[in-house]
Amino acid sequence: MIKMLNWYKLPAIFLGAAATMLAIPTVALAAPDAETAYIFNSFSFLIHGFMVALMAAGFCMLEGGLVRSKNATVQATKNIALYSIAGIMYVLVGYNLMYMDVGSYMGSFALWGASETSVDDGYSSTSDWFFQMVFVATAASIVSGAVAERVKLIAFLVFVVVLTALIYPIQGSWSWGGGFLSEAGFLDFAGSTIVHSVGGWAALTGAIIIGARSGKYSSDGSVKPMPGSNLPLATIGTFLLWFGWFGFNGGSQLAMGSAADIDAIGQIYINTNLAAAAGVVVAIIGTSILYGKVDLTMTLNGALGGLVAITAEPLAPTPLLAICIGGIGSVLVILTVPLLDKLKIDDVVGAIPVHLVAGIWGTLAVVLSNPDATLSAQILGIVSVGAFVIVTSAIAWYAIKLIMGVRADEQAELDGLDISECGLEAYPEFTK
Repeated sequence: MIKMLNWYKLPAIFLGAAATMLAIPTVALAAPDAETAYIFNSFSFLIHGFMVALMAAGFCMLEGGLVRSKNATVQATKNIALYSIAGIMYVLVGYNLMYMDVGSYMGSFALWGASETSVDDGYSSTSDWFFQMVFVATAASIVSGAVAERVKLIAFLVFVVVLTALIYPIQGSWSWGGGFLSEAGFLDFAGSTIVHSVGGWAALTGAIIIGARSGKYSSDGSVKPMPGSNLPLATIGTFLLWFGWFGFNGGSQLAMGSAADIDAIGQIYINTNLAAAAGVVVAIIGTSILYGKVDLTMTLNGALGGLVAITAEPLAPTPLLAICIGGIGSVLVILTVPLLDKLKIDDVVGAIPVHLVAGIWGTLAVVLSNPDATLSAQILGIVSVGAFVIVTSAIAWYAIKLIMGVRADEQAELDGLDISECGLEAYPEFTK
């Protein structure tokens, strides 16, 4: 006869089993072998680069939704063209100028060629090139939206050639390439200044030189609203940018070959998401207070302002600090948009407040969480990059203006650039 187990003994049995399990020593994670680390590091560059590449679609949708319907085709054309130009120019001269044989101020003028890599290098050189290239395209996309609805298509694309081949790589070599800003201690984890402020400075310079859209500002100082054509499309574009930003910041860990790297990428994702979320909430509250209604376009740009702000240091902050950094970035966006209108600087999509102003704030905010950062080095980086981009962008814009002109004529602008520049209408049944 089988002896039945008394029910009152069950708790003691479970407690004994738990004590036995707790007594088992924790097995330490072994360091990955070199080949495994090489594979995962290269995979990180590729998959995160793919995520950043998807931001090209995000910018295209955001800009296409925030311009008027008669200019949507041109914006789509600009975005697919600038992504393509960025890739070509980065292989022709950009990558080597940014990373190869860098002295204090720039690398070498040479065609990039995939170098043979070994397991000991830690990652594939081709995966690194791809990841770096998509960042260049992002900087160019920033300019596209700011100068929309009045710049000639070919003139803009010529500027993109200069920006992606020379301006972006040269300033990038100063920090990420090991140049003088790196030696001075300037820190910018994923590019609040190196990518976003560069695009913002170039956009600001172009907006001033090209001038505002016809009828945007009256002589009495009033501003004529020119609402976008498709706010749901702009919202989808913002979601795509938000998604791509995980690749932007997470991939900038530059490694995925160890448990510590994975932990870091997870923390970066969390802080990136929280900063964007804070930007949205702050924009909703802020526009409700200022205007009595929630402004969707400000809300979208609030999210982007939070993302740009956290990009300079997405790893070190606590989640609470990430929320504060993103929220302040959103506040700055909300305050800068009307300031630009007072100065009669016409930024169609809000690129300057988002990428330049929030980028400056994010670069300064690095000192709040990274003990290696100094305020003097961060200011040096901001001022150096800003001065260089303003001067070189102004030279490029004025040269293009002299040679071929940068602005569409008044009638073409009135009719919409889709017809004059592309001969197509994005919404043929509804345009006019």
